[in-house]
Amino acid sequence: MRSTLCIAFVLLILCISACDNPSPTVERPNILIINVDDMGWKDVGFMGSTYYETPHIDALSAQGMVFSNGYAGASNCAPSRASLLTGQWTPRHGIYTVNSSERGASKDRKLIPIQNTTTLAQTHTTFSKILHKNGYATCHSGKWHISDSPLDYGFELNIGGGHNGHPSSYYPPYQNVDLNTDGDGYLTDVIMEKTLKFVDTVTQPFLLYYAPYAVHTPIQPVADLLGKYQQKSGSNGQHNAEYATMVENLDRNIGLLISKLKEKGFFDRTLIIFTSDNGGLYGITQQQPLRAGKGSYYEGGIRVPFLFVMKDNIPAHSKSNVPITNLDLFPTLMHYAGIQEGQKEVDGHDLSPILEGKTSSLDRELYWHFPIYLEAYNASDNENRDSLFRTRPGSVIRKGDWKLHYYFENDEIELFNLTTDSSERNNLASQEPEKKEELLKDLKTWWEETKAPIPTTLNPEYENK
Repeated sequence: MRSTLCIAFVLLILCISACDNPSPTVERPNILIINVDDMGWKDVGFMGSTYYETPHIDALSAQGMVFSNGYAGASNCAPSRASLLTGQWTPRHGIYTVNSSERGASKDRKLIPIQNTTTLAQTHTTFSKILHKNGYATCHSGKWHISDSPLDYGFELNIGGGHNGHPSSYYPPYQNVDLNTDGDGYLTDVIMEKTLKFVDTVTQPFLLYYAPYAVHTPIQPVADLLGKYQQKSGSNGQHNAEYATMVENLDRNIGLLISKLKEKGFFDRTLIIFTSDNGGLYGITQQQPLRAGKGSYYEGGIRVPFLFVMKDNIPAHSKSNVPITNLDLFPTLMHYAGIQEGQKEVDGHDLSPILEGKTSSLDRELYWHFPIYLEAYNASDNENRDSLFRTRPGSVIRKGDWKLHYYFENDEIELFNLTTDSSERNNLASQEPEKKEELLKDLKTWWEETKAPIPTTLNPEYENK
């Protein structure tokens, strides 16, 4: 009798333990997110570049699904990264730009812009917090930019991440990038060396958020690659040899990371996502036929390369035209990790039905809100709406093939059909009044739902022109 009771007691304890902890027999995928800094929509071979050379990224793209209408949550670094990590539209976290929202000369700003937030509040739920809580080893590698340290947001290991938006130098000493080592190589190489050590030592399902500083300024070439690109003919606005060496060097390092995953037997059970935090830096690179670049809410500033790879779940050599955004990563990760927590708080959508070929559409709108000013960096040739600013206060909605820009200064509207006019040159606002009103109504409803702050206060220093 005593033996039977002991066995029953042991079984009860095991049952309670199993309820409290995920079953060890359920294999959860590793997660690798590659979020490149300032890489444009066509800055990789698999998206059409013939000048930049990215053989390792291109090979990766062939093993999964490529999205031609992939978007960042914002047109510059910090707000896009905050939206990626939280799965939320910018009005939810209040990060709209880098540093101050009062960019450009005051005399040129008609409105007082909404005050910007520079640090993501720790009250926000990030997918890294949830994955760590649910047993994932978590590593951040590279650029962070939304607080002093990713260690406060669910990451156990931080390789080089801080509040800085770019390195002072890719050559040693790196100055504002703390790697707890002197380092004697090109910054992208040194960070990858440390990242590979993490992969070598991890023994449990892991989240690796690899966010290289490359290819952000300063544009500093990799010396042994420079001659090749100086002798190579550019095309479609892509001809900067120094930038091209940074792209190829990054590609080489991503190749090393993928090789390490295969060496360790991780590749076949890893969900891999590759994207960029915003469009390419206009003047350094172009994304023809897309208009403008980083900092603008025309397509060249927010459309980015986007691909997903996961063996046996996502078909190789697959493509999708469905518009997606980096806000969609949060719920997609939770789906594949088998975690329900946190999904009610996000604005993104689970992409697994599209990735697995169960559907080829997603009925929703995409939004961008930028109640701020962002000065132009190349006034003579920037493809923006005017020569002074990349961004003036406004909002954007994409719904199906249509995209509407609304500007707060003078209540002006631009309406484009992206299927026939991806360059956003033919404003159809006066020719398509019903479509204009439809999108404007949706946008105003979204302002109310998200409590989006609208700038209305006139700037007394503005010089009316």
